[in-house]
Amino acid sequence: MGAPLSGQRVLITGAAAGLGAALARAFADRGASLVLMDRDEGALAALGAETGAYCLPVDLADATATEAAIADMLAASPRIDTLIHNAAILVPQPLADLDLPMFRATLDVGITAGYLLARAVLPSMRDHGGAIIFVSSQSGIKGFADETAYCAAKHALEGFMKSLALEEPGFVSCTITPGHAMRTPMSEANYPDDLKAKWIDPARLAPAFLHIAETRDPTLSGARLNAWEIAQTLKGPAHA
Repeated sequence: MGAPLSGQRVLITGAAAGLGAALARAFADRGASLVLMDRDEGALAALGAETGAYCLPVDLADATATEAAIADMLAASPRIDTLIHNAAILVPQPLADLDLPMFRATLDVGITAGYLLARAVLPSMRDHGGAIIFVSSQSGIKGFADETAYCAAKHALEGFMKSLALEEPGFVSCTITPGHAMRTPMSEANYPDDLKAKWIDPARLAPAFLHIAETRDPTLSGARLNAWEIAQTLKGPAHA
C-alpha cells in the first residue's frame, strides 16, 4: 500500500552533497520530514537549514558513532518510513596499495552502516510498512580495476538486500543504480573525461526514489532498479 510523501519520515545518508542532497531537496519539496546523516557537518547544517531536516553529523565508518546517531534519531521518533542508504567511499587503489584501514572504512560505510540502519528501522517498517533503498552501482554486479574495496561493499549490499527482501515481505527492500553518469563529488574525483562530458544533475534521478517511497510497490522488492530508466518512464516518451 502506498503512502503520501507528505506524511513520511525519510532517512538519507551521504546527504550533504551530490545525489543525497538532491534527494533531500526533492523529498522536502514533497513535504516529507527528513533525517539526514553525513560526516560533513558544515554542509549538512546548511542543507538542514534549507530543508528543515533533523541533521545528524556522523562518520558512518565508525560503527560506534553510527549507533549513537541512530539512538539519537530513534529517541526523537522511532518511526522511519523510507531509508535511503546512499553514503559510500570510493578511493581507487590497486590491492597492493590498499591498506586495512581504508578497506575497513569502505566496507563499514557501504555495508556495515547499511546493516545497522536497516536493523534500526526494522520495527517501524514491520509496523507501518515502508521502503529501504540501497544505492548501488555497476560496481555491485561487475568488477573494476582499483576498486576491490568498493566493489566488495557494493556486491555485499546487493546480497544483503536480496536476503532482506525474502525475510521481510511486509515492506520494500531494493537496490538502485543511477543508470546514468551524474555529477557528484565522487564522480568529479573519479570519472574520466568522456563520462564528465555527458553527466547530469543528480536531481534528474530523484523522481525514481520518490516513486519507490510513495508507491511501495511490492513488485520492486528484491529488485535491482535503474533510477534513470524509472525517471524517464515517469516523464513519458514525449519527455525522454
